[in-house]
Amino acid sequence: MEDKKKNWLEEAGNVKLIRRALYAICALLLVVDLFVHKHPHIVAEEWFGFYGLYGFVACVVLVLAARGLRVILGRKDDYYD
Repeated sequence: MEDKKKNWLEEAGNVKLIRRALYAICALLLVVDLFVHKHPHIVAEEWFGFYGLYGFVACVVLVLAARGLRVILGRKDDYYD
């Protein structure tokens, strides 16, 4: 049996490195939010971290909506048999 060459993403060290890099980028963008001059259309846009929170909430709502649609639109495994 041949030894399969591991993909670089299968190594735990690389996954940790990518995760830490993403955390660092998110933290940097949050810090930059303190220094960027904003032109808000509504008062909430002036809040610190508003766009990050808005994106997170939107993602959660999309996941919950998809779970609900799965119940409505889902078919049994043997639907096409």
